[in-house]
Amino acid sequence: MRDVYICDGTRTPIGRYGGGLSSIRTDDLAAIPIRALIERNDSIDWTQSDDVILGCANQAGEDNRNVARMALLLAGLPEQVPGVTVNRLCASGLDAIATAARTIATGEANLVIAGGVESMSRAPWVMGKPKDAFSRAPEVFDTTLGWRFVNPKLQQEYGVDSMAETAENLADERKISREDQDRFALWSQTKAADAQQAGHLSGEITPVAVPQRKGDPITFDTDEHPRLSSLEQLAKLRTPFRDPGTVTAGNASGINDGAAALLLASQQAVEQFSLQPQARYLGAAVAGVPPRIMGIGPVPATQKLLARLGLQLSEFDIIELNEAFAVQSLACTRELGLADDDPRVNPWGGAIALGHPLGMSGARLALTALRQLHTSNHTRALCTMCVGVGQGMALALERCG
Repeated sequence: MRDVYICDGTRTPIGRYGGGLSSIRTDDLAAIPIRALIERNDSIDWTQSDDVILGCANQAGEDNRNVARMALLLAGLPEQVPGVTVNRLCASGLDAIATAARTIATGEANLVIAGGVESMSRAPWVMGKPKDAFSRAPEVFDTTLGWRFVNPKLQQEYGVDSMAETAENLADERKISREDQDRFALWSQTKAADAQQAGHLSGEITPVAVPQRKGDPITFDTDEHPRLSSLEQLAKLRTPFRDPGTVTAGNASGINDGAAALLLASQQAVEQFSLQPQARYLGAAVAGVPPRIMGIGPVPATQKLLARLGLQLSEFDIIELNEAFAVQSLACTRELGLADDDPRVNPWGGAIALGHPLGMSGARLALTALRQLHTSNHTRALCTMCVGVGQGMALALERCG
């Protein structure tokens, strides 16, 4: 197996639902970070790029028909460069990176762009064909998030709890209090605010020119989801998913838009195109868990990966744990033996603060982890995520240089 290196990466800012990126088509959004990689890596003969792999969870609207292929063409890559879209729901972007790395490691590729995209603002309504002739009872679903066209057998055997309900299930089973969840959420917001102020997040962002009906485009260059609050304000938010409940809009991730792309290369491509390796891919693992507590997925995935690598969690300096919900983050950190405020966890804030564009988030974790390794002069980073329908994924990186 050959070494695989991440040599560059960038992302768009993360937009709120109906916010700064909502007017941009999903395929155009995905093209933005790819185009940025092309422009700043002019030593590469892009006709020799082996593939573009993008994660995307929806694929029901403008992200249909293989959004990776459409985006790479829109970004200006040559026609002979292929593209494929992968879907592991929330971990799609992380899975894209792992898939690209495995392809390079086995010698089937040398240069691959991997990342992810999601425009939850632009997710369409979908309607199935009628089951009976002349039916006047159409089923219509919002594809922004969650289940649609449910299989009755799956529902009977496993349930089809919404994502928020799975979080409430974890709160009940693990006895995680609303106060602890709100404290974790505030911690995420505080870290993100500090990272924004220090310029850490702007260093990974490619600004987006957003066209206007009249006048010049507006430059969108800052994550717009963070909302620094207080424990008192968080405690006032209602719990709409269960009564009594603990999950609120303040201690859950957002519904967001964004795209990210990273450049992965073999040693051969590094030398051929004079690239600068930033991190070495160590490996990835996935695991299944009961769908009704999907948020615990990072635990078995991390345990599987660490066992395969022969490493302990104590040997990692950065732990990018996707914050789908504060309660699932706490359930995972506690089961992994981490303190609720372990400084290695999401040092620049997590999805509660920054947002969670489903297909993009895993790629964002890897990009942020990569940058933190160099900013803090650390050695190893772990990226891990829970996944809807009961899965978890983990991926490990090691700093180069």
